[in-house]
Amino acid sequence: MSHVTIQPAWVRITHWINAVAVVLMVLSGWQVYDASPIFPLFRFPAVITLGGWLGGALLWHFAVMWLLIANFLVYLGLNLASGRLRRKLLPVSPKALVTDLVAALRGTLGHEDLSRYNAVQKFAYLAVIVDIVVVILSGLAIWKSVQFPLLRTLMGGYDNARIVHFCAMSVLVAFFFVHVVMVALVPRSLLLMIRGR
Repeated sequence: MSHVTIQPAWVRITHWINAVAVVLMVLSGWQVYDASPIFPLFRFPAVITLGGWLGGALLWHFAVMWLLIANFLVYLGLNLASGRLRRKLLPVSPKALVTDLVAALRGTLGHEDLSRYNAVQKFAYLAVIVDIVVVILSGLAIWKSVQFPLLRTLMGGYDNARIVHFCAMSVLVAFFFVHVVMVALVPRSLLLMIRGR
C-alpha cells in the first residue's frame, strides 16, 4: 500500500469544513426562501430546513456565511499559491471532457489512479469554484443591497440577485449530490479524503 500523500492535510481540512458549511448554508437558506419564496408554488419541507423560522434561519445563514467565505478563501489561496490548482485542474479540453463524460455515462470511466483527475472531475471542480463565487457575490447583493449597488446592478437588481443566488445554490446542491453518489461508487476516494492517501 502506498504511503505517498495525494491529498495534503490543508485540502482535506478545507474540504470537510466546506462540506459542513455548504450543508448548513443550504438548509438555513431553504428556510429563508420559504419565508419569501421566489416561486410561490414551490416550498421546501420544514423537515429539511434549518432555523425553525426566518429569524433563526438568518442567524444560522449569516454565522455560517463567514465560515464558508473564510474557508473558501483559504482553499483558493493555497491552491493558487501552491500551484495545485494549475497542476490538478488544468488544462481541460472540450474533447477530453466529452470523451470522459461519455465514458462516465457508460460506466467505463476508470478510477484506478486517484491522484489524477479525469476531465469531468476537473470541469466539475472548476465549475463549483466559480459557482461558490457566484453564491457569495449574489448573497452579498441580497444582504447588503444598498452598500453594494454596483454588485446589485450586475446581478440585474435585487429580485434578480435572489434568482441568481437560488440557481447558484441549486448548482451547488446538484454538485454535492453527484459528488456523494460518485464517492459511493468509488469508496476509496472517501478514504483518500480522510487519510490523504
